[in-house]
Amino acid sequence: MTSLPAHFAAGMFGLGAPELIVILIILLVLFGGSKLPSLAKGLGQSVKEFKKASKEMSEEDKAEEAKKSSLPAAPAEVTPPPAKTPHGVN
Repeated sequence: MTSLPAHFAAGMFGLGAPELIVILIILLVLFGGSKLPSLAKGLGQSVKEFKKASKEMSEEDKAEEAKKSSLPAAPAEVTPPPAKTPHGVN
C-alpha cells in the first residue's frame, strides 16, 4: 500500500511548516517533553488499529458480496388469491 507524502497531507488541511511548528510548540508546553513520545506512540497505534479494522471490514464485505452473488436468488413469496365463496361473499 502506498502512503501519501507528508507535504500532501499537510497541504490538504492548509497547514504549512510554520503552522506545524507552532502546533508542536503548543503540544510541548501543554504535555512536556517526557509525554510527547508516549502520545505519539499512542496515536500511531490508534492509526494502525483503525487501518487494520477498516481492512478487515472491507474483506468481510467482499466475502459477503461474493457469498450473495454465488447463491441463487430466492423466489419471491407469492400469496395465493383469496378463496372465492359462493355468492361472492368473503
